Amino acid sequence: MNIAFFGECMVELSGQPLRRTFGGDTLNTALYLSRLGASRHLSVSYATALGVDNISRDMLSAWQEENIDTRLVRKLENKLPGLYLVETEPNGERHFHYWRNDSAAKFYFATDLSPLEQAIDNHEFDALYISGISLAILAEEAKATLITLLEKHRQHGGKVMFDNNFRPQLWTAKQAQYWYSQVLRFVDIALVTEDDDHKVWGNSDIVARCRMFGCEEVVIKRGCDPCKVVSHLQSAEPTVTYVAANQVEHVVDTCAAGDSFAAGYLAGRLTGADETQSAELGHQLAAIVIQHPGAIIPREAMSALL
Repeated sequence: MNIAFFGECMVELSGQPLRRTFGGDTLNTALYLSRLGASRHLSVSYATALGVDNISRDMLSAWQEENIDTRLVRKLENKLPGLYLVETEPNGERHFHYWRNDSAAKFYFATDLSPLEQAIDNHEFDALYISGISLAILAEEAKATLITLLEKHRQHGGKVMFDNNFRPQLWTAKQAQYWYSQVLRFVDIALVTEDDDHKVWGNSDIVARCRMFGCEEVVIKRGCDPCKVVSHLQSAEPTVTYVAANQVEHVVDTCAAGDSFAAGYLAGRLTGADETQSAELGHQLAAIVIQHPGAIIPREAMSALL
């Protein structure tokens, strides 16, 4: 099975002393899914825009070493990747500072037909994954282009996965509501962080909303509390499953906890595992990730899951 991700990957500065790595919600999920997918017959591609600078080349090389297909990456002259600085509190919670206003990824759809659009036209992917951040970074016209891509992909029989990651620094809740409503009409599996959903929609019913828009499955991520999976949403009696999170005594950094959970969950669901097995894999991976600094942990740290 071939799955494509669209989004933004940035240079990450974190730790004491500062170290330079990279991260971004969709890239984190793509990378962890690529690692898990090697033994599960999953092929992962990543679509974004980078510059032609040395840092952009380093990022491309790092993704290729993780067996991520980078042919959908657009290289733009006079543009650079975005950058973010992470400050981590003793309990593992983190604060982000961004420099991304002119990030190359924002201009992925700004010129001629993008590699992702060509790939969707050619029916090259079984599944397409985006997030709220994938939308938020784009200009309005480019947002509409991405929605059109989702529709075309679904018309070709492809699956769509959406993570509701919401960053208030990028747009307002009202703007997010509008564009999330456009996306959800084409989504098969919605991965919803409960806190982010409340910031966008208030205390409205997540499951009822996803069902109204036509989603088949919603996974509500609730941190250290059990996640709630509701599947077969369009049937008369949807299936509701709660799966407890793995308990971690010493949390180092919660960065990419939700992104890695999504990778584990999709690794299961895309290869025939049921909701419980998939959520357990997601929790297991997230529990490992939060015991290491940064968004991307060493491969050997998760070897037991590979």
